[in-house]
Amino acid sequence: MKLLALDTATENCSAALLLGTRLLTREAQFARGHAEHILPMVDALLAEAGLGLAALTAIAFGRGPGSFTGVRLAASLAQGLAFGAELPVVPVSDLQALAQRGFDLDSSIERALVCHDARMQEVYWACFERRDGWAAPAGPEHVGPPQSVRPPTGAQLAGFGGGFAAYPRLRALEGITVDPAWERLLPRAAEIARLAAREAQAGGLLAPEAALPVYLRDTVARPSSS
Repeated sequence: MKLLALDTATENCSAALLLGTRLLTREAQFARGHAEHILPMVDALLAEAGLGLAALTAIAFGRGPGSFTGVRLAASLAQGLAFGAELPVVPVSDLQALAQRGFDLDSSIERALVCHDARMQEVYWACFERRDGWAAPAGPEHVGPPQSVRPPTGAQLAGFGGGFAAYPRLRALEGITVDPAWERLLPRAAEIARLAAREAQAGGLLAPEAALPVYLRDTVARPSSS
């Protein structure tokens, strides 16, 4: 499996190249201008591995939710590279990638609530559970005001993501444990690559035209009324 992964959904701009069990990465945080940095990261990874795009199995990308501009950038870049090299694509949820990062940090965690600041007084959120070491969705992904976050009753979950730092009331949700370090976690191409490889092995390879962003929110002009 030779897989390139991209992620620009948050301020963390990252790329990863998975070569079997070997993982090469590049990442840096930028307030803006991800388009100027992501392609040089890709070029550097391919040069380090001595590979061209055509030698890859697939291209994965963080499909969102996240910044509208950033999610659109990763999807369009993945689609363009895939069309040019005649490769399939693998979209991966940025919330799932963040859950995977958290699970990898602490092997004792079995369930997680991921909350990412969506701006406009809203959060992107979803619950995940560990299955054979992998972060698996335990429900749909949502966007809404902090008070709309409703983790499963009676569940014990670790809280990951900047939504907890932006809206401290979320730390008080029943059954939620949040370490300050977990609030600083952001999705990365490293976890996206690993999740995508698992999806690809299960037959989840898609045509380049399926490289589409997932926003959850239909408007950037104002918060939803729900």
